[in-house]
Order: sequence, then C-alpha cells, then structure tokens
Amino acid sequence: MTGSGRTERTVDVLIVGAGPAGLAAGAELAAAGAGRVEILERDQEAGGIPRHCRHGGFGGRLTRGGTSGPAYARQSVAAAVRAGADLRTGVGVTGWAGPLTVETTGPTGLEQITAKAVVLATGARERPRSARLIPGSRPPGVYTTGELQQAVHRYGQRIGTRAVVVGDEPVAHAAVAALRAAGVRIVAMVTDQPAAPLRVRRSVPLLTGATVTGIEGRTRLTGVTLRRTDGRTTTLHCDTVVLTGDFVPDHELARRAGIVLDPGTRGPAHDAAYRTSRPGVFAAGNLLHAVEPAGVAADEGRAVAVSVLHRLAGTDEPAGEGRPLVADAPLRWIAPNVTGRSPAATRPAGDRFVLRTARRLALPLLVVSQGRRELHRQRLLLPAVPGRPLHLAAGWLDRVDPEGPAVHISAS
Repeated sequence: MTGSGRTERTVDVLIVGAGPAGLAAGAELAAAGAGRVEILERDQEAGGIPRHCRHGGFGGRLTRGGTSGPAYARQSVAAAVRAGADLRTGVGVTGWAGPLTVETTGPTGLEQITAKAVVLATGARERPRSARLIPGSRPPGVYTTGELQQAVHRYGQRIGTRAVVVGDEPVAHAAVAALRAAGVRIVAMVTDQPAAPLRVRRSVPLLTGATVTGIEGRTRLTGVTLRRTDGRTTTLHCDTVVLTGDFVPDHELARRAGIVLDPGTRGPAHDAAYRTSRPGVFAAGNLLHAVEPAGVAADEGRAVAVSVLHRLAGTDEPAGEGRPLVADAPLRWIAPNVTGRSPAATRPAGDRFVLRTARRLALPLLVVSQGRRELHRQRLLLPAVPGRPLHLAAGWLDRVDPEGPAVHISAS
C-alpha cells in the first residue's frame, strides 16, 4: 500500500478488456504457462458485445454451426478461467503510471498494476446520434444497436411498434432480429449507399442512396426525414429508429499512453505481431479495426498471445521502425498497418491483410506500391462492399524496402 492509499501489485501479463479478444488471449497465455495472467473488465460481467446478441453463428468453427452470443460469451469466460487466468470485473483502468504500469479503480479501491507485457483489448463502440450530427428534436426512441440489444435481450424493455433501421451492414440485420424479437414492425432499412446491381430478396424494404437529415417528435419519436441522392426528401413515420454501424475503436487508454494511432482505423497502429509503438504494449481485437466479428477478434487474441510469449522469453523483435501501410481512398483502412522491422519476417494472420472500402467497387484491382515501385497487384473476384472485409495477399512483404517510404494500397 502506498502513502496515497493506492495498492501496488505486479503480474506477468495484464490484459485490459474481457471481450472475445481479451478472453482468448488470456486463455492462450495462461494455458501456455505465461505466469500470472490477469484480465480486467470495467463492466460487472465479462464477455463483451456477444453478451447482448441473441442470434446464432458465434464460435461456428468450434461449436458445429455456432451458438448464441450469450452462450459464446459464457464459454469464452469459462475457457479463460479454466486455463488459469485471473479475471476481475468491475475494474476500470483510468490511466498510466509508467510504461507498463496502469492505474485502476474497482471494488477494492485504487491500484497500480505493473506487468511485463500489457495487452489492450478494449474493443469498439458505436457512435451515438450526437456524434453523427443528426439534427432535429430529441425524443425517446433513438437507439444504437448495442442499446437496442441490451434493452430487448437484457432488460426486456418495451421498444415501440414501428422502427426504421439506419444501415445495411451485418450489424443492421442483427438490429432487425432484435426488433422482431420485441414484436416491432420494421418500416424500412435505410442506407446512403447506391443500389447494388444484383438485388437480394429481402423481408424488409431497403431504401438506398438515402441519408437521415432529421428526427421528429417531442414526447415520442414520430418520424425520420430522409434526403435522397436526387435531392428529394421524404418522411418515414415511426416511433423507433436504430442507428447501426459507425463503430469507432475505444482507444482512450491507448491515446493516453501516447501510442501512435492509425488515421484509417483510428485504433493503435500495429504490425502483424500486434505490437504497438510502445514497447511491451500489444493490442488485439476491435480496438484495432472497428468492427469485425467476434471470431476474428478471438483469433487475434490467440495470435497476440504468441507475440507476448516471445516478449516474456526475450525472443521478441523490437517494435517500431517498420513502414506504415496506407490505404488510399476509396479504401478506408488496412490492418495490420505497419510492416515489421524485417518486413518478410512478420506476416499477418492467415498470410493476408484485411481492408475496408468506403464505397462499392466492382471487382476492384488492388495495387501495392512503395514510392515509384509497384510491389503487387491483385484483382478481387467479388465486389468490394462497405461494411464487409476484403483481403489482400501478403506475398509482397519481402519486396518492401525497410528504409523506404510508406507503402500505399490503392483500389480501382
């Protein structure tokens, strides 16, 4: 105990965040004999976003077709605890007291915890209406997907009778499922993206090329105003609107550490070993790239464990000095987004990079270049669609000049 009343402790590995990535990393590290592995979660319950997702498909590779989100979360928690990780909930990390020392607050009071390696797995969050700058009145009935799922599945609250879902990404369809579970009629799904050449049969009307420009109602939401790309405006009458997608990494703790953030993902810049710009601090999951499915985050948690074990054994390649990877518009981001010090020696999981696009591209050609040198070109066999991942093979890494300029990835 320090003079300020703050307890000081040491662990071998400290993991911040008990979602799919943090729990998978903790299970892997504890099972591998990494010493004292501690996982901190600010919520009272561990498991991350899947806790509120009642639809199936989670953990499909391990559970013969998948299970529900809450069941997947419980299985992930059990695996980490069974492996020997120390899981503590209701503990928030508030800042840094040193390069590998964090400050926390929780049921036992204030603490400083120093580790040999820190893994940030703080995940992502949806931007609320205020951050999306949607004008209009502020009546009840406006939700993000996470707020909706908690209201329906966790608290059993009454939602409304007629809903508009803003978005057409997978998370938007999860919102539709939650609304239907609550007995709500879906008036329409709305997206600012143009109509796809091949239309898929849908059970919900889809309005494309439309942007929400206003919310109406006083004591209760009565409608949303839309503007179409041709300038026309219309109002959809509803008492509920769900704003889906638009995830951003929960990067406050990384930012407080002075860790370099990637301008595309807005999460920590990282190489294929999940090293950040601060030695000994790693990151994994949707903190790095909001937002990918729980299975992808868990895979990264298992992969970061390998890099942490190298760090503990003293066989880790030092972080830094890699070349930035820059996704040029209309691509939004690429992950990982830094090469290793020896580019060919560090390869991303699955030997491929993950990218996202801001608009639909029909069978795009991806070109990788460094300065005036073209390193690789790859034609994708499927259209690139906003909200869904596209993949770039990593075979060109051995052609990167470690002393050269940033590497750019373009699409046409």
